[in-house]
Amino acid sequence: MANFTRRAIKESFWKLLNQRPLNQITVKDIVEDCGINRNSFYYHFEDLPALVEEIIGEQVQSLIQKHPTVSSVEECADAVIELVMENKRAVYHIYNSLSRDVFERYLMEACQYIVSTYLRAEFAGKSIDSQDLDALIRLHKCACFGSVIDWLNGGMKDDIADYFRRVCALQKRGVEQLVH
Repeated sequence: MANFTRRAIKESFWKLLNQRPLNQITVKDIVEDCGINRNSFYYHFEDLPALVEEIIGEQVQSLIQKHPTVSSVEECADAVIELVMENKRAVYHIYNSLSRDVFERYLMEACQYIVSTYLRAEFAGKSIDSQDLDALIRLHKCACFGSVIDWLNGGMKDDIADYFRRVCALQKRGVEQLVH
C-alpha cells in the first residue's frame, strides 16, 4: 500500500507539473488529485523539494539502467535528450523554479555517465593518455550539459535532437583523428 501511495503522489505531481509551473503546485493540489490526505503525503515526503529531488534522481537512474553501454556519439546524445523530452513541460517548469539546482546537479550526473560510458568504451584498448581521456570526458560532459541548459534558456524552441546529431557528426570526425 505504501508503494502504491508513493507512486500515486509522484504520478499526480508529474501530471500537475506538466500542466503548470512548480510554484503553482501545492501539497493540497497533489493530495486532491490523487485522493489521499495531507498526512499521507508527509508520511512519504518531507516537502515538495524532497519530492522533486526523488523524482529527478529516479529519472537519471532510469536513464543509467536503460543505457548500461553507449556505443555511439548519437546514442550518447539521444540518451540525454530522452531524459529531458519525456516530460518536456515538467522539466521546463522544474528548471524555472527554485529546484533548478537539483535539476542541474542530476543533469550533470546524467551527462557525466553517458559521456564517460561512451568515451571509455570508444577508447578501450586504444593508445590514449588517461589524462587526455579524462579531459575529453570533462569537455564533452560540460558541452552536453551546457547545450541542454542553453536550449532550456532559449525556451526549448529549437530541435535539440537535430542540433545534437549535427554536433555528434562533428565530434565523431574529431575523435577519429585522435586515435593512434
